[in-house]
Amino acid sequence: MALPDPASLKLDPQAAYLHITSNETIGGVEWPDFPETGDVPVICDMSSDFASRRLSLERFGMIYAGAQKNAGPAGVTIVILRDDLLERCPETLSAYLSYKIHAAKDSMYNTPPVFAVYMLKLVMEWLQKKGGLAAAEKMAAERSGLVYGAIEKNSAFYRCPVAENCRSRMNVVFRLPTEELEKKFVAEAAAQDMIGLKGHRSVGGCRASIYNAMPIDGARALADFMDDFAV
Repeated sequence: MALPDPASLKLDPQAAYLHITSNETIGGVEWPDFPETGDVPVICDMSSDFASRRLSLERFGMIYAGAQKNAGPAGVTIVILRDDLLERCPETLSAYLSYKIHAAKDSMYNTPPVFAVYMLKLVMEWLQKKGGLAAAEKMAAERSGLVYGAIEKNSAFYRCPVAENCRSRMNVVFRLPTEELEKKFVAEAAAQDMIGLKGHRSVGGCRASIYNAMPIDGARALADFMDDFAV
């Protein structure tokens, strides 16, 4: 599985926008860089890798992200929207679907999810104390590097179906020689308190989701387990 080189994309210069998802959790692919689109706004769903790396915000017209992967509990969505695009929200939209109205009401047009917003605040403060986005980027590279390293070290046993240049730092997918071994791997990992390693039901295999909250030691423990299981 691979993503195209952003420079190779043939984009319509008259397009209203280009929508892109920065990280795809099922297949374990992530855009390492984003296409240059000229005057065409880039609208990006960053739900699964939000706050995990530094970005040039001026390259985007809008970023939106559900908090539930990297920023807090489910129930709140972060939206970063360029002012000129905000002003273009059509008046024909219903109020609840209008970012312009939500912005004018300081995101309190309706009753906000207070607990989810409060938890988002705590997570952002925690991330800031860790060193901000630069630290998050470094830790994401270290976590994923440990797991991918175990895959490459035991390449006769594990296989990652994703091209190296677009492997996700958040969701590491891999296969074992047989489905029976994959089931055994998931079960034995769970017995050692490593849970959620079963791949998505649509593709099977194994998947390690290692978001911002995962400590480096957790990724290291998984990598060590993978080494032992492959013997």
